[in-house]
Amino acid sequence: MAPQATPNEKQAEVILVGCGCPLRGMGWYHAVQMLGNECPHAKLCHIIEPWFMGAGSKGPGGAEFAEFQEKATADHGVGFHTSLADLPEVADGVKRLALISGRTVDNPKLMSEAIKAGCTCIYLEKPGAPTVAELEAMKKEGEEKNVTVLMGYNKNVCKYVSKTRAFANTIDDGHVTFVSNNTYEATDESLGECFERNAEGMLKNMAIHELALLVSFYDVSVENIESVVADKDFSSMKTLEGPSGKVWTDFDKIKFTIKTKTGKEVSVQADRCGGDTSYATVTDSAGKELFRHSMPDEEDKANVSVLEAKYPGAMPYFFSQDPDYITVKDRVAANCALGHEAEGIATLDIACETLRVAEYLVPVLRDQLK
Repeated sequence: MAPQATPNEKQAEVILVGCGCPLRGMGWYHAVQMLGNECPHAKLCHIIEPWFMGAGSKGPGGAEFAEFQEKATADHGVGFHTSLADLPEVADGVKRLALISGRTVDNPKLMSEAIKAGCTCIYLEKPGAPTVAELEAMKKEGEEKNVTVLMGYNKNVCKYVSKTRAFANTIDDGHVTFVSNNTYEATDESLGECFERNAEGMLKNMAIHELALLVSFYDVSVENIESVVADKDFSSMKTLEGPSGKVWTDFDKIKFTIKTKTGKEVSVQADRCGGDTSYATVTDSAGKELFRHSMPDEEDKANVSVLEAKYPGAMPYFFSQDPDYITVKDRVAANCALGHEAEGIATLDIACETLRVAEYLVPVLRDQLK
């Protein structure tokens, strides 16, 4: 049995809040990356998992989680708890980082509890909170408690994004489109489960990464949007029943173009059933494609094959975005442990404006698709 995990002087003590089910939960994938020493500045020391250590222990995924818990404790000395309040005191000289990867609706409460538990830095998964008001309250709390809050918008550091932006800067009148795809089956049952599990809706969930790119790099804000035009031929909105019997209305695919008052124009396309490749393109004024870079690219595909063999049955998007998850975690952890600048990592200011844009777009796009 390994002793309790502790960080070295160049590492943050990471508390993972919300592990989820092995092979399916994003928290679990964060855990295996850190346990594999892929993030040099991040030492996973404790996992908070109230569901699978409580009411969910006997349900689907419970046995798989118990097996993961046993192995992580025995091999790596990770402590497991049902609440942040159960954590030990922060040791002298240690910088504690909470990586919050649970349900979006729980984030405001979990962030407050993490701050009480001695965390000086918070890593929040997108979109951060269900509403702009809640996210702005979290921002205020972080500022008042002198706690740094950074966002897991991994596409801000993606190779395909940086290469596309760099190419677009070399030509006049190049139009950029960011394309996000996922691998759900195109059935009412599959999409109904997706709509229910991601109840905040596509623009606050899957496509929020692309909106963060628009806010970060294209001057997009609610006040600076001049026009939004949906591509009605591509886009689709459905009303479907989820596993609970509740009915949900959401986009299963959407494409739109935003023009800003400062003269920028950019498009976003997202498809729940579009496959496992996301990409960005640059087209000329006639619509001819001049450049495309995909995620994964050829270099990444070799890594994807290795990971597919290592974690058979895991969510495909974990593998295609694997290097970017590592980059974001390590930059946040280095910021926490050593004060290094978290280059390219989205702040809560970016997150607040991104969520404001999402809330603005949903009714506008729904009206256009009626």
